[in-house]
Amino acid sequence: MASPLLLFRNTTLSTLHNHYRHHRPPLPAVLFSIKRRRSHSLYSTQMEGSEITEEVEVTVKKTIFVAGATGNTGKRIVEQLLAKGFAVKAGVRDLDKAKTTFPGGNPSLQIVKADVTEGSVKLAEAIGDDSDAVICATGFQRSWDLLAPWKVDNFGTVNLVEACRKLGVNRFILISSILVNGAAMGQILNPAYIFLNAFGLILIAKLQAEQYIRKSGINYTIIRPGGLRNDPPTGNIVMEPEDTLSEGTISRDHVAEVAVEALVHPEASYKVVEIVSRTDAPKRSFKDLFASIKQR
Repeated sequence: MASPLLLFRNTTLSTLHNHYRHHRPPLPAVLFSIKRRRSHSLYSTQMEGSEITEEVEVTVKKTIFVAGATGNTGKRIVEQLLAKGFAVKAGVRDLDKAKTTFPGGNPSLQIVKADVTEGSVKLAEAIGDDSDAVICATGFQRSWDLLAPWKVDNFGTVNLVEACRKLGVNRFILISSILVNGAAMGQILNPAYIFLNAFGLILIAKLQAEQYIRKSGINYTIIRPGGLRNDPPTGNIVMEPEDTLSEGTISRDHVAEVAVEALVHPEASYKVVEIVSRTDAPKRSFKDLFASIKQR
C-alpha cells in the first residue's frame, strides 16, 4: 500500500496539471514547470524536530494534436513541432503510412488513428484530454466524389472543433487557403478560384468551416496560404489580413513554420492571416507579422 505522503504528492501534482489544462493561457512557451516542496522531520536524539526541505521541479511538455499529420503540410508541421520541443499526437487515417513517414523511437511523438469524417466523439478519443491545442492540416484527396471536399474540409473541420469543445481544448489552428472568399473579393473569374472550386466547391467548403470556427468561441488562428510548393523556402513571408491576397505561392515549410509560431505568439489569437513568400519582401519577426494583423 502506498504511503500517505506518496499519495499526497501524486494527487497534488495531478491536481495542478488538471488545473493548468482547464485554465491554460495562450501558449507562449513550450514547457511549463510545476514546483513542489516536500519535507519531512528527522526524529533522533541528535536532530529531533529538525526539518529537511527539498524542492522538486517537474517539467511537462505541451502536447499538440495534428490532424492530417501524414499530408504534405501536416508532416512538416509535426517535424517543426518536435524540433521546437513540443510533444505531438499525430492524427492519421493510415497507421502503416504514418510508420513509414515518421521515424520510430521518438518519445515525444505519438501516432493515433483519427479520421475527421467519423464524427466528434471518435475524434475526442483520439485527441485525448492531455492535448493543449489542435492544428488542422487536413485536405481531401481528389476523386470523382464531389462531396469529398465537404466531408473533409467542411464537416471534418467542424467535427474537430466540436471534439475540442467536448474536451475543453481552447486553441485551434486551421490551414485554409487564400481566395476562400473570392466571390466577395470580386475574384470570381480568377483562374485559381475557378480551378479549385471545380473540385466540389472546395473553397466554399473551407470558407464555411472557417465561419464555424470563428463562431465557436475557441481561440483560433486561421492561416490562408497561397499556392503550396513542396520545394524549400525562398524569399520571406508576407502576411496580410483576410480577403487581401489573390495570387502568390509559398513553400509548405513556411506554412508549417507559421502554424507552429502561431502557438507561441499571443498576437496570433483570433485572427485570419493570409501568407505568401516573396524574394523582395523584408524579413520580419513573427511577433511583428502577427501583430500587424487586426482582429475582426
